[in-house]
Amino acid sequence: MSFNYIMEMPSVREILERIPLSEELKKIKGKRDSEITAVLKRESEKFLVIIGPCSADNEDAVCEYVSRLARLQDEVKEKIILIPRIYTNKPRTTGEGYKGMAHQPKPTEEPNMVKGLKAIRKMHIRAMKESHLTAADEMLYPGNYPYLEDILSYVAVGARSVENQLHRLTISGLDVPSGMKNPTGGDIEVMLNSVQAAQMPHVFVYNGWEVKTTGNPLTHCILRGAVDPYGSNIPNYHYEDLMRLAEIYKKRNLLYPAIIVDTNHANSNKKFHEQPRIAKEVMRSRQDSKTLRNKVKGLMIESYLMEGSQKISENIYGKSITDPCLGWEDSERLVMDLAEYI
Repeated sequence: MSFNYIMEMPSVREILERIPLSEELKKIKGKRDSEITAVLKRESEKFLVIIGPCSADNEDAVCEYVSRLARLQDEVKEKIILIPRIYTNKPRTTGEGYKGMAHQPKPTEEPNMVKGLKAIRKMHIRAMKESHLTAADEMLYPGNYPYLEDILSYVAVGARSVENQLHRLTISGLDVPSGMKNPTGGDIEVMLNSVQAAQMPHVFVYNGWEVKTTGNPLTHCILRGAVDPYGSNIPNYHYEDLMRLAEIYKKRNLLYPAIIVDTNHANSNKKFHEQPRIAKEVMRSRQDSKTLRNKVKGLMIESYLMEGSQKISENIYGKSITDPCLGWEDSERLVMDLAEYI
């Protein structure tokens, strides 16, 4: 056989019993979930900012970053809800490179998925305990979601996964807001098909069980830019792009139509320092249109303690080992500026 079965993964019950979430943190999560959900349901005028490193590669650095976010959250709490990006799985276009802490708890060591699963749960809980902020993570592997189900307040499905049937069906069983990114080719209809599928109930096989879901009405769109057949990046965050998506949304008659704009990736042409400019343009577009004020509910920003990126061998604390990110000072200034637009 081509598969070498290394180790059987521990059950969800086993992991949750070994690394439990306290009653205090469960209450914090419940309150945060309600606040975030209220924004998407248009019951709150606050704005969502999903912000943090491209990939969570070091527990101490991630927790320090999230604790700084907590202090910043206190300053903008009347206008903005900060959701830390604690992304523990990293999709790789060619399959090469660091795949996230779920694969490698320590980037310099060999992959170990069992240790990785325990490490990501431990890190998420520590970050929540120290900051009282609940986080977002990307659903790269649908089967792993139950290991973090009691922790996450937001789930994103990436551009390479959004057309996958199991991702769509799994999101239909979540009770937290879930964003579907447009695929790398930029097809808006594909993204909306994914949102529509996830808002519907389904029966399917999941982690060895036949399951039935109720549908997730909080599923929505994330615009992350596109890549044309020649490899050039095409942004889709401009006023015209947002209005076009808002008009197409109308034809679908979906629940709680909402748009999140990813300020990095193809939207920034992978130039991380362009994120503040892009974020502010989106905010000005919201100011110029009642339609967009109702539809554009948040931004996704890549940010870490140190700006830019590094090779794993450089081992600079708080600096991304995947996509380059804004540094802390620029991130803090950006969040404060965004609050002025709301």
